[in-house]
Amino acid sequence: MEKYVCVVCGYVYDPAEGDPDHGIEAGTSFADIPENWVCPLCGVGKSDFEPA
Repeated sequence: MEKYVCVVCGYVYDPAEGDPDHGIEAGTSFADIPENWVCPLCGVGKSDFEPA
């Protein structure tokens, strides 16, 4: 699965790790993250991420 990077702050979403602090389990692809999820570092939405 592909990693995605926040274009605002540089946070990298790694599907192998997920975002367990915000309810996203390890193994969750970026496409399967709910649309209301936001970057855990800067708070922008999914539209501000691009493939790493």
